[in-house]
Amino acid sequence: MTALYREWNERINVVSRKDIDALYEHHILHSLAIAEYLRRYYPAEYRAWAPVRVSEHPAMPLEGVQGVEGEGPRILDLGTGGGFPGIPLADVFPRAHFTLCDSIGKKVRVAQAVAEGLGLQNVTCVNARAESLAGPFDWVVSRAVTSLDNFYPWVKGKFRRSILYLKGGDVNAEISDLVRKCRVDPGRIRCWRIDEWLKDEYFAEKFVIEIGKDYLCPPKI
Repeated sequence: MTALYREWNERINVVSRKDIDALYEHHILHSLAIAEYLRRYYPAEYRAWAPVRVSEHPAMPLEGVQGVEGEGPRILDLGTGGGFPGIPLADVFPRAHFTLCDSIGKKVRVAQAVAEGLGLQNVTCVNARAESLAGPFDWVVSRAVTSLDNFYPWVKGKFRRSILYLKGGDVNAEISDLVRKCRVDPGRIRCWRIDEWLKDEYFAEKFVIEIGKDYLCPPKI
C-alpha cells in the first residue's frame, strides 16, 4: 500500500511531500484507528467483517478472529481524498463494501488506482458531492474533512448506524457546536482518544468521534 501511494503521489499530490515518509503512521495507521474503535465498541461487527489475520497491519490485533459469511455493511467514506480512511479499512474489512466519495476528480483517480493495485474487490470510487449520493449507508466514515457541524448535514438521513469521524484539536468546542447548531442529542455522541491505542506523540490530540443514529450504549468489551 505504501509503495502504491508513493508512486501515485509523484503524479498527483494527495499527501504532502513533507509527510510522505510518515505515510504509514500518519495516514494508514491513523485510518485504522476506526477499526480499533470498532473492535472495542462493536466487537461482533468487527469479528464478522474481518479475516482471520491481516499481515500487512501488525497493529491490528486480529489473531484468532473468525470471519462470518454473509453480506457485510455498506460504508460511505465521504471526502476520501486519495482513499483515507476508506482504503486501509477496506483492506482490513473485506466483508464490508466501501463507497469512497470525493468532489475532486484527480484524488478519486488515485483512490481508484490504489484500490485496483491492492486488488480490493469491496471498493467503489465515486467523483461526486455528498448531496448527490443515494443512501442510506450503514456507516459513514471520514477524516477531518470539515467541522462537525458542517459535515453532519451532508450525511444526515444517509446512514443507519453511525458516523465515525477522525478529528484532532479542540473537539469539545466542535461537539458543542454540533449539538447546538444541528440539534444532535449528546447521548448520540461518543469521543474516543486514539492515544489509548497508539502511544506515538502524533496521536496525542486525535480522536474517533461517533455520532449515532440512536442513543449509544456502553461499550461491550
